[in-house]
Amino acid sequence: MRGVLLIMQSGGSSPVINATLAGALAEAQRHNCFHAVYGARHGVEGVLSETLIDLSREIDLNALARTPAAALGASRHKLRDEDYERLFAALRAHNVRFVLQIGGNGSMFVCHRIAQAAEALSYPLLVAGAPKTIDNDIAGTDHSPGYGSAARFLALAARDTGRDLEAMATFDSVSILEAMGRDAGWLAASSALLRHEPEDAPHLVYVPEIPFEEDRFLEAVSAVYSCLGRVFVVIAEGLRDAVGVPIGQEANVAVDSMGRPIFTLGAGVSAYLARRVRERLSLQARTLRPGLIGRALSACLSESDVSEAWQVGVEAVRHLAQDRTDFMVTLERLSSAPYLVRTGTIPLEQVFNREKRLPRAYMNEAGTMVTSEFISYAAPLIGETPPPLVRLPPRSIPKKLF
Repeated sequence: MRGVLLIMQSGGSSPVINATLAGALAEAQRHNCFHAVYGARHGVEGVLSETLIDLSREIDLNALARTPAAALGASRHKLRDEDYERLFAALRAHNVRFVLQIGGNGSMFVCHRIAQAAEALSYPLLVAGAPKTIDNDIAGTDHSPGYGSAARFLALAARDTGRDLEAMATFDSVSILEAMGRDAGWLAASSALLRHEPEDAPHLVYVPEIPFEEDRFLEAVSAVYSCLGRVFVVIAEGLRDAVGVPIGQEANVAVDSMGRPIFTLGAGVSAYLARRVRERLSLQARTLRPGLIGRALSACLSESDVSEAWQVGVEAVRHLAQDRTDFMVTLERLSSAPYLVRTGTIPLEQVFNREKRLPRAYMNEAGTMVTSEFISYAAPLIGETPPPLVRLPPRSIPKKLF
């Protein structure tokens, strides 16, 4: 098949979403079947409005790969039945015969629907998905491009702000860092990747996969404070109790176009738990909510994440050039030590409507800290480990005043 390759980016951005775009563009140059490469501004919305740009011209791909946020502009538009006539009219008008969507779970569903519609309409179109999410919750792949860099950011943030709490312990008692990740605890768990000593932050980690119990949480905070005189807690934004009620969220929480909750500033779980710590333990508690910073800060890129994101783009285009359709590129781990991965593919119908949750074995029995199994899984994804921080030895000088 010959025609135009159309690339879209959708969903929330990741630190390496443009590395996948760059890899796709690099590979497209190697195949004559692509007459041109177009990009859709803001995903499928750009196709519907014919807001397309020419990506065939020379672009600094290495610089693009390290550029934060979706360079094409992202979208959370949920395709409606009435959209398909306009969508395929636009594809026909521009001779688009190949579509690559870079995105998360919802994006893979859109890819599959487009591939199905093309078959039903007898329109020659090949469709591929390239995974992207900092949440690491896409099924069918060992990990998702974007997670490693976001995990690196969160591990550094917990380590360094933990030292800040240690320095301020005479008037600050508890810090609660809220991690993104929706209903999966992969990001919250990654906060412990640079923890080397028991006194290092974080001291407690809570993930959505384990039902949250407020009384046990307060007991754990009190116990750590009695031992260290400070407590650094990391909690996932999607914490729920035993019956599935979100912790600290209003009853009628806002949702996005895919029906997923939008965790709002000021009403989130960290603010609620900080208030409960102050009320019930009489400890000074503050919240840290880096939010979107963790998925946009290019200074914290994991080199392995950049490389794998690029390769995912390459493989998606390579398989399209071989007339494959309705698939997503995956990352398959061969070894953790040494760290080795390879790419693979999976049918899109096996990806969407499934969520990869943090395994219970990756958290300790109490559900408050990651295990060595999680460290083995996640440590290779954040790239080179920074050198350990210094803690001054407690060489006290004898007092002379009485």
